[in-house]
Amino acid sequence: MELRQYWQIITRRWWIIVSLLLVVLVVSMMVRPTRAPSYVATMRFMMGLEPEAKTGDYYAYDRYYTWLTAEYLVDDVAELVRSGAFAQALSQHLADSGLSVPAGAIQASTQAGTLHRILTVSVVWGNEQELSKIANSVANLLPVEIARHFAQVGTSKVYASLIDPPAVGGVGLSLREKMDLPIRLILALVGGLALVFVLDYLDDSVRDKIELEASGLVMLAEVPSQRGRGRLP
Repeated sequence: MELRQYWQIITRRWWIIVSLLLVVLVVSMMVRPTRAPSYVATMRFMMGLEPEAKTGDYYAYDRYYTWLTAEYLVDDVAELVRSGAFAQALSQHLADSGLSVPAGAIQASTQAGTLHRILTVSVVWGNEQELSKIANSVANLLPVEIARHFAQVGTSKVYASLIDPPAVGGVGLSLREKMDLPIRLILALVGGLALVFVLDYLDDSVRDKIELEASGLVMLAEVPSQRGRGRLP
């Protein structure tokens, strides 16, 4: 079958494709959930460890193990930020300042990432003013909690220096939310095309001379079609 024949099949029942696209578009816009605004606060810490004091005239590997320990420490601190103990301490710290926030909500909204000796903490929240207080509390409380939970290296030897203060901004649409409607329309287009070809396959009427000659009949004459004169799909 030539491309011209495919195009004729599509144009013969184009209204099916357009109707299906319109139905999917209208229904998708009607059932689309209302998205509540959300905000994210991001801050970064530089993790450090005080090197051991040199007590003799010997080679100390140019503080190699101090740098290596700091990298391991960043991974452990990231788990501490995601823990329930840190969420509970942060909830109590906020309650002392007059903001009541459940520890479970804080833990579910807090994420931590690592890169070498840099710790990135992100908090997603629905209220911009509350998020600012939560982010500032994280920046103030994290060094204290690190010193409390990592006593094996000495509470006075672990440092969490804030190199990027909390920055609050709106959370945009996710990739899934952006692609939801286009994917629906593409599927509707594919379904409409498939339906058109199925209907054409089931239609046993003769529409042109090619189909007539294909059935073994000889065509003697052809009456030109009157296009555009009150014809409906």
